[in-house]
Amino acid sequence: MDNQHIYIAIPAMDEFHYLPATLNYLHGQSLKNFTIFICVNQPDDWWSNPQKEQICINNIKTIDFLKKYQKKCSNVVIIDKSSKSNGWKGNKHGVGFARKLLMDKISEIANDNDIIVSMDSDVKIGQEYLFTVVNILNSNPKSVALANPYYHELTGSEDIDRPMLRYEIYMRNYNINMLRINSPYSYTALGSVISLPVWAYKKVRGITPKQSGEDFYFLQKLRKSGNVLYYNDSIVYPAARKSGRVPFGTGPAIEKPVEEQKISYPIFHYTLFDEINETYKLFGELFYKNIKTPMTGFFKSIFKSDDIFTSLRKNYKSKEKFIHACHNKIDGLRVYQYLKWRSSTSPFSENKSMNDLLHLLYSNGFISKEEVVEVTFASTDISKLNDCRDLLFEVENVLRKKHYDEQADTT
Repeated sequence: MDNQHIYIAIPAMDEFHYLPATLNYLHGQSLKNFTIFICVNQPDDWWSNPQKEQICINNIKTIDFLKKYQKKCSNVVIIDKSSKSNGWKGNKHGVGFARKLLMDKISEIANDNDIIVSMDSDVKIGQEYLFTVVNILNSNPKSVALANPYYHELTGSEDIDRPMLRYEIYMRNYNINMLRINSPYSYTALGSVISLPVWAYKKVRGITPKQSGEDFYFLQKLRKSGNVLYYNDSIVYPAARKSGRVPFGTGPAIEKPVEEQKISYPIFHYTLFDEINETYKLFGELFYKNIKTPMTGFFKSIFKSDDIFTSLRKNYKSKEKFIHACHNKIDGLRVYQYLKWRSSTSPFSENKSMNDLLHLLYSNGFISKEEVVEVTFASTDISKLNDCRDLLFEVENVLRKKHYDEQADTT
């Protein structure tokens, strides 16, 4: 660690009231050899949009604060993409472009064995967070990234906490099932929890900029190039807050009532993941001949062909490489698209999907019979809904740890 530098990459938009606390958490870290890069950003044409005036003012206040902050903390680098004439031009704007600008700047000056820690402006972390991240990545020098565990704390406002819990349960249901079937894409994509060596960033030629969802595609890109680690006992606590700055994610989800969330963030029934797992199990047999899989209908719908394996056989002559190519073809995006495609004809309501998962976890020995409770997202008491979220958080971490113990530094 002595010869290694850590670079923190933080995009900031409308964050004047949140960023100071995050900086305090960072400067309270036990590990001190880090530099913070902050990109305060917005489209340039927002200066002429009265509806965006408050964000513009907030961003200027953020830059003024950071300039004063630099005088006492010299390890802060400001990238101004918000002042007049400095903002994003055209359609190329948003958090994904800010993350790319930050990480590109870092990779230009950093050594290959240095580490990039992606964060948001409104997160809470323990004082050992950076130390644990660096220790995990250094202990697994072949792995390309760490997708750290996360947890949204309650705010005390039901208008925020109920949709937040519904959204987090949606994510935990998804990730528990992906871990359960041992999918290569068993991570939760949050931009505030991703860390990686600089060499890995260069290996995948950087992050692909998008207005939102860049974290999902970035992790998928990294996973196709190597092993992504999922476990750390030091947790990241993103803020639970309403936000319309991006099309989807935690902020927009919390803005939606729970009844509206199920359209954008469905609670998939565990049997749909079992269908994916059955398809995974057939990859070895597909190396020799075409056979029908539970996902065949979806392949025809998305790829416009029910035979996507013949060309893979021609290009990958060993079974091991063929199976790897199958997972690259049927990647995290295709898995999610399949779940959406299948759920449109699934007879299970979101409440039943959640309750059936709890029964499954009980039958598999993860939780006790007393912990199998009926959940209704719109009406279950917040404390009981939170208990359910906490239960899933604990199960997910058990599965994350199991994956870490089995997969760490093996690829």
